[in-house]
Amino acid sequence: MKNPVGPVLRMGDQIEDVIAAIRDDNPNQEIAVIDRGSYVRVQGDGRVRVTQDTLRAYLGADYEIRSFGTMMSSFAGRVITTSEEIVWEKIKRDAPEGELVR
Repeated sequence: MKNPVGPVLRMGDQIEDVIAAIRDDNPNQEIAVIDRGSYVRVQGDGRVRVTQDTLRAYLGADYEIRSFGTMMSSFAGRVITTSEEIVWEKIKRDAPEGELVR
């Protein structure tokens, strides 16, 4: 994977359902899951997203996407959060190494 992005999730009862939701929302790419015991790294190449609707399909109709933050201990890439989805994407670097383009 050239540009791995995605969440690092604390282990818990909902982890398998969250991974399934992420896979459903990213059907055209491989989603890698790296189990580190107390946490799981979920990553795709360049861009990964998960929607509130898909999370609700797995976790119940009352699930709020803002609750996702309680299980996400870290992430790779840039994260964009709205009331409907969370997106992790590659940080674009058009400047010399070490300088972030804004």
